[in-house]
Amino acid sequence: MDKSIRSILISLLQKRILVLDGAMGSLIQSYDLKEADFRGEKFANQPCNLKGNYDVLSLSRPDILKSIHNQYLEAGADIISTNSFTATTFSLADYQLENETYAINHAAASVARKAVDDYNQLTDQKPRFVAGSIGPTNRTCSISPDINRPEYRNITFDEMKDAYSSAVKGLLDGGVDILLLETIIDTLNAKAAIFAIQKILKERNIPDFPLWISGTITDKSGRTLSGQTTEAFWISVKHANPLLIGLNCALGAAELRPYLNELATKADTFTAVHPNAGLPNDLGGYDETPQNMANIIKEFAQSGLVNIVGGCCGTTPEFIKVISEAVKDIQPRKIPEIQKCTSL
Repeated sequence: MDKSIRSILISLLQKRILVLDGAMGSLIQSYDLKEADFRGEKFANQPCNLKGNYDVLSLSRPDILKSIHNQYLEAGADIISTNSFTATTFSLADYQLENETYAINHAAASVARKAVDDYNQLTDQKPRFVAGSIGPTNRTCSISPDINRPEYRNITFDEMKDAYSSAVKGLLDGGVDILLLETIIDTLNAKAAIFAIQKILKERNIPDFPLWISGTITDKSGRTLSGQTTEAFWISVKHANPLLIGLNCALGAAELRPYLNELATKADTFTAVHPNAGLPNDLGGYDETPQNMANIIKEFAQSGLVNIVGGCCGTTPEFIKVISEAVKDIQPRKIPEIQKCTSL
């Protein structure tokens, strides 16, 4: 392509609402995988159990991941996300795999890249893209893990930045089109990731690489886990000049409506939302139906709130199919002109 991925995405986002895929874990669980599936040949002698570490499947069972990517592409997804949500150094350390951070992210990106490239060759109706998924890690820069020591932190900003750097390099080398910093619970974590991303992009001389930042409202107080409102979250990260700002995860689609509305009216860039399939029930499952969730997201689109829609926890290709159908004829949100002023 002669044009940059960023300019191609901007052109598409101005014309129609794009669709992200749904959850990865929901489908992986359906395969009833055993310990041997997670180990594969590479980790046959790993000293601890690996079952439950979905990220390592990018190395041990890439065939399953490619099948899942294909299901979402068939369902109408314009963008598929890599199987790398928790593939950062500290999260992988729980399985003694911290030294595999780069390899796992690279493999996750490569599998998704192959799925998209193969699919684009089958049909040239519209281009598809790969978003490199970067999750929040299992540590937080802003909140003490010890309730009796509120000043204590078990991670520094620089350590967090370094942890994200390995993941970002793997995703970029594996061929992603977008870096998706998602499910942000702590904005200071996100700022460490942004710092790492900007440093790497500068070193590689790709300053216009598309960045998508997606925060999480953790409960009905309307704040992130580190205490920010939606507007404060946006103000804290807009210096990164993201192509997209959005919300995902913790709440269901209906519960995200007021916060998405706030973001859509305050942000002078494209907006996105990929909610859970409702709020978790008492057994940890999700009761939302694909059609009901699609109806809610269709209203978001009709109200001019979104440029990208998709699904998070509990969603499947069936969800993405009906969501894709629901928004296909609706005009995307137009970026508002925001008066320039000092924002703190």
